[in-house]
Amino acid sequence: MEERIYLCIDLKSFYASVECVERGLDPLTTNLAVADPERTEKTICLAISPSMKALGIKNRCRVFEIPKNVAYIMAPPRMKLYMEYSVEIYGIYLKYIAKEDIHVYSIDEAFFDVTHYLSLYHLSARELAKKITDDVFRSTGITAATGIGTNLYLAKVALDITAKHTEDHIGYLNEELYQKHLWNHRPLTDFWRIGSGTVRRLNNVGIKTMGDIAHTDEDFLYQMFGIDAELLIDHAWGRESATMEDIKAYKPQNSSLSSGQVLARDYSFEECRLIVKEMTDELCLNMAEKKAVTQSVSLMIGYSNALQLKPSTGTTSMTVTTNAYSVIIPYVLALYERIAKKDKPIRRLSVSCSSLAEEDYEQYDLFTDHEAVERERKLQKAALEIKKKYGKNALVRGMDLQEAGTALERNRQIGGHKSGE
Repeated sequence: MEERIYLCIDLKSFYASVECVERGLDPLTTNLAVADPERTEKTICLAISPSMKALGIKNRCRVFEIPKNVAYIMAPPRMKLYMEYSVEIYGIYLKYIAKEDIHVYSIDEAFFDVTHYLSLYHLSARELAKKITDDVFRSTGITAATGIGTNLYLAKVALDITAKHTEDHIGYLNEELYQKHLWNHRPLTDFWRIGSGTVRRLNNVGIKTMGDIAHTDEDFLYQMFGIDAELLIDHAWGRESATMEDIKAYKPQNSSLSSGQVLARDYSFEECRLIVKEMTDELCLNMAEKKAVTQSVSLMIGYSNALQLKPSTGTTSMTVTTNAYSVIIPYVLALYERIAKKDKPIRRLSVSCSSLAEEDYEQYDLFTDHEAVERERKLQKAALEIKKKYGKNALVRGMDLQEAGTALERNRQIGGHKSGE
């Protein structure tokens, strides 16, 4: 069987690097943190520059955790700008690798199957990786690191662990090297897809390293983790069966949409009713844009952090399958009335719908006003066209203008952070 070669390229401290480049500063030597100065000191830094990491500051730290004696630039997030850089860099990737052999893992990270490109370019994997990342640096000023592996997992681990200790920011792993050099590596959380909860469970039974996992009785691991043990065991040996073709061919069995937010302050039950309506409206427009409908909607209501209360959750099943706001909102408000603690301040909300179906499968009951629903569909289509052309705030509902509303501000954000416009 032909040995495959994968690259995993990561744009180092991407958001912080973009902000440095935009200011004509060196991302590798400038102290810069991407965080919103309009929020409190408890706000999380979206990124910090490599020079701040070198001081021992954690990447996703909160502003107050940055030592007071460290001088740094605080850059407000500009998500639209970062997306523009990411698109430009993806265009650079396409100069070398076909899109069928690229999987964009996140805004700053991508996998590449370069198996057939090495002979085409007469280059080694390391040489090809350097050619691509040098092009990225020349074109954008962004430094990239690369992991090279004989499977997707090893490429990711080579990036996350090995590349950090090389001068050219490139690491390489095959199964033999992985077992030789990383079986005793700590902490286990450095390895892809191993979280602190998994580590605690393993440590409780004396398992400290990947080598320990590899040599633990498999039946014991299946008793601990169920089917998840299969992936844990494979990764302990440096194995990964998924290929780029598998990723490209994958289609989730169930599709869903969700909208969530952390409120800037504690909201009362009545104030939050407005936020629920705004978020439901956003969800309905998202469904309309995707030509999808749903028969159930779920709510999660989180309370003020000071109360340490368990969030309220619930799902409502409708007698219809639709994306019409006027039809869905009575169900959602009834659910809100039923599950929310009316005397407790609210700080977090999410609205979601699962098991989406195509719009062709829309169904209504005997009480549905079909003409009204059809009029609403035409209005949704017009609203989407206007928002796409002129911006999300070009057309809003009257409720969004109320003092407690958050829709206008959220429409100026990307991923919950300022777009920079």
